[in-house]
Amino acid sequence: MIEILKQPWPWYVAGPLIGLTVPVLLILGNKSFGISSSLRHVCAACMPANIPFFKYDWKKEVWNLLFVAGILLGGVIAVNLLFNPARIEVHPGLVKELAVYGITDYSNLVPVDIMNWQSLFTARGLVMMVGGGFLVGFGTRYAGGCTSGHAIMGLSSLQWPSLVATICFMIGGFTMANFILPFILSL
Repeated sequence: MIEILKQPWPWYVAGPLIGLTVPVLLILGNKSFGISSSLRHVCAACMPANIPFFKYDWKKEVWNLLFVAGILLGGVIAVNLLFNPARIEVHPGLVKELAVYGITDYSNLVPVDIMNWQSLFTARGLVMMVGGGFLVGFGTRYAGGCTSGHAIMGLSSLQWPSLVATICFMIGGFTMANFILPFILSL
């Protein structure tokens, strides 16, 4: 059984399992799936300031904090018990393309040449990690939710704003991957 868990699951198994979280959350407690709102709940609980955005009954949303804690715990369990020592396979075309930018170390889930403490203090690292983190946070707040909330929960409940947001996420992702990322990697 543990060997089955160590292998990547195909989309036709993993996708429906993720999709089933939507009806389970709706049936069990009329709750919406999403992760980005958990930061707001933590801020409302830990910083009882007089900021209107954080003045609400966050205790009604404690289930969301437990959900996020479960995701973190699942990650810890996966890293420690389900670690797959096999080398990460990267498509040869991508290896060739990334070698142009000096990215050759694939010993981790994210190329070590991009995400490490030393590169944080370079122009490329600052743009990718700090700038990217800011844009993700700003975009999540501006869009009224994250990609998982809109694409999984919003689309399944036929919400028009979630369709618009998901289309914009996809356009932004394609634009980033094909036009902006090559420029940043060449810094």
